[in-house]
Amino acid sequence: MSISIPKSVAALFASTAMIALVITAPSMAEDQPDQIRWQLADLYANVDAWQAEQKRLSAEVETLARFKGTLGESPASLLEALDAVSAMQKDTARMFIYASLNGDEDLRDAKAQERVGLARAVFAKFGQVTAYMSPEILAIGSDRIEGFITQEPKLEKHAFNLRDTLERAEHTLGIEAEGVLANSSQVTGGAQRIYSLLANASIPWPKITLSTGEEITLNQSAYSKYRAVQNRQDRKLVFDTFWETWKTYEAVFGQTLDTLVQGHIFATKSRKYKSSVDRSVANSNVPSSVYRTLVKAANDNLASMHRYLKLRQRIMGLKDLHYYDIYPETTQLDREFSLEDAKTLALESLAPFGDDYLEKLKTGFAGNWMHVYPQPGKRSGAYMQGAGYDEHPYVLLNFNKGFEDVSTFSHEWGHAVHTMLAKENNPYETYSYTTFTAELASTTNEVLLQEYMLAKDLTDAERLYYIDRALEAYRGTFFRQTMFAEFELRIHDMAEAGEALSGAKMTKLYLELLRKYHGHDEGVMTIDPAYAIEWAYIPHFYYNFYVYQYATSISGGTMFAERILNQEEGARDDYIHVLKAGGSKKPYEMLKESGVDLADSAPYDALINRMNRLMDDAEKILMRMGK
Repeated sequence: MSISIPKSVAALFASTAMIALVITAPSMAEDQPDQIRWQLADLYANVDAWQAEQKRLSAEVETLARFKGTLGESPASLLEALDAVSAMQKDTARMFIYASLNGDEDLRDAKAQERVGLARAVFAKFGQVTAYMSPEILAIGSDRIEGFITQEPKLEKHAFNLRDTLERAEHTLGIEAEGVLANSSQVTGGAQRIYSLLANASIPWPKITLSTGEEITLNQSAYSKYRAVQNRQDRKLVFDTFWETWKTYEAVFGQTLDTLVQGHIFATKSRKYKSSVDRSVANSNVPSSVYRTLVKAANDNLASMHRYLKLRQRIMGLKDLHYYDIYPETTQLDREFSLEDAKTLALESLAPFGDDYLEKLKTGFAGNWMHVYPQPGKRSGAYMQGAGYDEHPYVLLNFNKGFEDVSTFSHEWGHAVHTMLAKENNPYETYSYTTFTAELASTTNEVLLQEYMLAKDLTDAERLYYIDRALEAYRGTFFRQTMFAEFELRIHDMAEAGEALSGAKMTKLYLELLRKYHGHDEGVMTIDPAYAIEWAYIPHFYYNFYVYQYATSISGGTMFAERILNQEEGARDDYIHVLKAGGSKKPYEMLKESGVDLADSAPYDALINRMNRLMDDAEKILMRMGK
């Protein structure tokens, strides 16, 4: 039952933690516009008000223990308990997002980071105090719970979560055992904390000198920047040096990741699941067949991935292709986009969604809901935070005037409108959706933006740029994330079969996957064994079968966008239905009802077909350009 942490807040924990592992501190450009800030006073008037609320919640969360043993007394007693839990959960989410948003404005602010820690502690206590609820509901039984729902209409808002809990009976333990598992979270989460400490604070980063004479300290943020430089020898130097440094810690990171895997296996066995992937995806009510269908679809279509890599080589004018050639931009666009341009393009490209959707965008644009430009100490990347049910969503950006920033803008506002529609159409108890549907709402926007730009009267160079951006999104979000998902699946399968894991064994497996996905044996791209330590750098592996959802979402998003652009009858209504439903239905079944079955090959076929069409167009342009 969803009585621990709301899906939106749980997702925030994961996404925030992952971003924190790859922090960069963007510098202010000389022509940087005045910062556009979100209005956190919409949540609390000031820090003092937040601190008072944090103290109140920290104390009052203990009072939820008073309902232990009372849930089955009557419909009224069950309603009282569930309403109290919802109210506490809602207030705690609001408290957390204020601390989180405020902390992300400047990660160097120690006091702000301490407030984030205090907020997390309240959620941990919340989970511990309410651990008795699911076992007690199961003890009451389905017949009596259904009777309570019939007798007390106000229980209807809790009905979906109650039934979801009852369906998990086989995997829910007794009250005492559930309490033990809840209390073990700090221990089983230790591998993630150790990884973060090792990756961000313990590795002595080497210095290198580039061909320009510039000397840099090759830490994680510098790697992210300089791996994409145009000078090929500099890229190779960056790769060789960076991965040599990580290789030194192969055994340590191997032990750390193995510890995480063993924690997953502990939870899997405790909850009587057949495998860790089954347990993990079940938390989002997704069948594991979706995960395995995704991996199969990517493997079945590696020819399209290899075709793209050869196309990339052709655009770059290289005689051969190496792994260090994967990041530099192959095309450029001689244009800057203002924030107002981003708003206009979002409104125009998303017009197929209808007037209500566009009005919600306009409302958001008119409010103080965004923190827009880079600044020293600000969290890198972008996200939408919508866990404050009684308040509007918030959007963090690092807008730098490129087309990628426009695409990110549309992506994050896709999340924001999804949240607005979900809140508008659901009570608190069922508005919060899983990542499985969340990323679909954003990737669909990206596809519509790309198609809108490609429909314009463009030069060949401009058209090639937009095609390249779309293809790169498929490489990075579909194929690369699925490669990560396959690695995660394989290491768990190995451990569950009783095979000992080690850093060296993980490197060997990752090299196999890198070479398969990038066509090493087919002569498409050379993968140097030295680069196979990359697995140790990827923070995604510490989030329990999380990344596959990016690949399923871009597939489902592509299918929805294609249906809408082809004016298929009912396609827009199907899509908006998914956004409005929030978390009121099981996400896989909801999407299937709306014509997107992610356990079937059709969505993946739609993605590959579009990818191949784009490559057909790119090859025609290159012929005209004499390349």
